[in-house]
Amino acid sequence: MNENDMGKIFLNDLHRQNSILEHLLSDAFLRVLNSGRYILGTEVSEFEKEFATFVGSKYCIGLSNGTDSLELALRSLGIGYKSKVAIVANAGSYSSTAVYACGAIPQYIDVCNDKMTMDPKDLRMNINKETKAVIVTHLYGQMANMPAILEITNKFEIPVIEDCAQAHGAELNKIKAGNWGKMGCFSFYPTKNLGALGDAGCIVTNDFTIQEHLLKLRQYGWSKKYKSDIPCGRNSRLDELQAAFLRGKLPYLTEWNNRRKDIANIYSQRLNKLNNKVICPTNFNQDNVFHLYVMRTNNRDDLAKYLISCGIIVDVHYPIPDHQQTFHKNSFLEVELPVTKKLCKEILSIPCYPELSNDEINFIVSKIVDYFV
Repeated sequence: MNENDMGKIFLNDLHRQNSILEHLLSDAFLRVLNSGRYILGTEVSEFEKEFATFVGSKYCIGLSNGTDSLELALRSLGIGYKSKVAIVANAGSYSSTAVYACGAIPQYIDVCNDKMTMDPKDLRMNINKETKAVIVTHLYGQMANMPAILEITNKFEIPVIEDCAQAHGAELNKIKAGNWGKMGCFSFYPTKNLGALGDAGCIVTNDFTIQEHLLKLRQYGWSKKYKSDIPCGRNSRLDELQAAFLRGKLPYLTEWNNRRKDIANIYSQRLNKLNNKVICPTNFNQDNVFHLYVMRTNNRDDLAKYLISCGIIVDVHYPIPDHQQTFHKNSFLEVELPVTKKLCKEILSIPCYPELSNDEINFIVSKIVDYFV
């Protein structure tokens, strides 16, 4: 942090959490350093067991990052050239990236106006016999309507992959995110609810065959050293150091999620008094762990500039829908996603992380109120 950053409230402040856990993280580093084993050792295997237990899955496969987890999940289902995969367009292009990496084609589905996650009604209208998989993104920490989505996909016998990169620990009907579909994909990017000190990810599943396939895919397609059994394998291994850091942080995850929810509740209670000038999250149940606090307003860009001028760093997750990104080269001009389009013009993320102080929360609220009043 330089002197120009003094007094600012950042959207995320990783230094705070890592300072609190400094001794724990230092011990994890030394444990790995002294072990002499840095790839696929004890730390990875133990983290896989511990995270699988936390999520409630039989298997966890540690990977290099969350985007790899989406791609390898698709490959484990046999998704390949020109296969069609149903995804949403308001979640940062990560699913699109994975779909294209497999040579597949995205089918963009609109989202619900309230949850901002995949709309089961629009899914029902748009999937067909050509749809080979569905990726459901649990966005901003809030789980999608999985019972309604699975009712549709089960009729078509279409496998579902859950993108849980923003939903560590979220739980719907006593089933945690990652256990509804064939598998759940997680990112442990540093800003996630459970974050490493670099890139890291994993896939959880209850399917032994999928687990065996993923173990091969993450390491060159090997069934054993130097024996490649399947194509499209790669080097996508969770390393020992990141696994050790994650093992140290995992016991705190539920407490951190609860603090995020408390902060979000304060925001919504106080900002809802602005007479519909902003739309705030209203779901504080177990299926929302508030990876981000995303409010909505027609004055988004102007409000963002004002808050930044006050030292409150905000962001937009995400401003450009996938189907309108330039890399598509006008391939989806006919796609109409009215809710997605509207949301991308209104959404604004404000700071919401466990180490945020009550004074900072009050300051953020006061500045938003000042802007509208």
